[in-house]
Amino acid sequence: MVYSLISFVLMYTLEDSFIEKGIVNEADYLSATYERTGTWPKTRSSNMQLHFSKSTLPKDIRSIAIEEPLRKEFFGLEGRHYHLHHVEKHPNVFLIAEVSEQLLVRPIRGGVIQFLLVSAILISTLACLIAWFIGRKTTKPLQQLATLVEDVAPEDLPEKFAQQFPNNEVGILARTLEDTLDKITQALLREKSFTRDVSHELRTPLAVIKNAIELCRARPQQPTADTAVLERIFDATDQMEKTVQTLLMLAREEHSHIKSNSTPLMPIVEKAILDNRILIEHKSLVVDIQDSCHVNIDADANVLKVVLDNLISNAFKYTESGVVKIAFTNNTLIIQDTGPGIDPAISDQVTEIGIKGQQSTGFGFGLSIVKRLCESQGWFMAVNSDSGTTVTLNFSS
Repeated sequence: MVYSLISFVLMYTLEDSFIEKGIVNEADYLSATYERTGTWPKTRSSNMQLHFSKSTLPKDIRSIAIEEPLRKEFFGLEGRHYHLHHVEKHPNVFLIAEVSEQLLVRPIRGGVIQFLLVSAILISTLACLIAWFIGRKTTKPLQQLATLVEDVAPEDLPEKFAQQFPNNEVGILARTLEDTLDKITQALLREKSFTRDVSHELRTPLAVIKNAIELCRARPQQPTADTAVLERIFDATDQMEKTVQTLLMLAREEHSHIKSNSTPLMPIVEKAILDNRILIEHKSLVVDIQDSCHVNIDADANVLKVVLDNLISNAFKYTESGVVKIAFTNNTLIIQDTGPGIDPAISDQVTEIGIKGQQSTGFGFGLSIVKRLCESQGWFMAVNSDSGTTVTLNFSS
């Protein structure tokens, strides 16, 4: 369309330039003759006339020529077309040419516009078809690459798959993707090796400790104090074993294979409180467990115990006096304390890894572990710290 517009304007410009050149040549001839003879000769062309005042110009352009003294081109009546030229050195002498019979472009203007429009449409259609063909050919390797890596585990991809793609932008993308997937595969292998080694290295000593405690408990005439200590060690070891198992399950993403059972809530809450009672031995703190916790919920007991251990230990640790209230309503567990609350500066990121308040003595991992466990089980956790701290666990899936 732009090229057509340029061509159309160029045609008009060339036509006007050709006509204007003829008029200038005639004006130069008339002026030179007048300079030589002292009289103005007749024009050599019948369509040109000399005028010595604008008042003698043709009626159909006279008023316009007077109103617009610098104008050179005029449209008259009955299709007439005029060019007006001011003869140099003679300001009151005008050469006017009626050039309607010399016009070539204007009479065929409609046909030219129609031809340019049709040509533009045809060329644009052809260009679109060529672009579609080239684009399809160009994007075919990209589609092949997308099909190759779609829904395929990194370790299942063929080795050096980038070599089958051309050495262009798609090939660069394939090589970059291959390098990235190789790094991801290596990272996954290291993680699997780590979790496998940790599982072996932690479970084995825990099993040894439990067996040793069992042997000690089986001895006759065991002192009562020693028996109590052994019981506490055994319970701690058993809980440690379950925690390790739960965390390894989370690291291995095996949670999708665990079936939730109908689990009594109250025993797990009581066990979590007893396991963390050392945190409130010298505090003026009341633990209020509502009767509403006597319910069964659809949850894995080990996962729930790890979550409650973290939440209840936080409530005990940061509440010096007052009440820690635990209640259950509308399939939601509520743990509320009267502690100082969470620093507003970190309240929005408190469940992120490494985020902790100034009064915290930990590493900022507890709530992030709880969040990941909740997400793995489809639970919703919310932390509110307007007055004290309130943590809610919604078990609806």
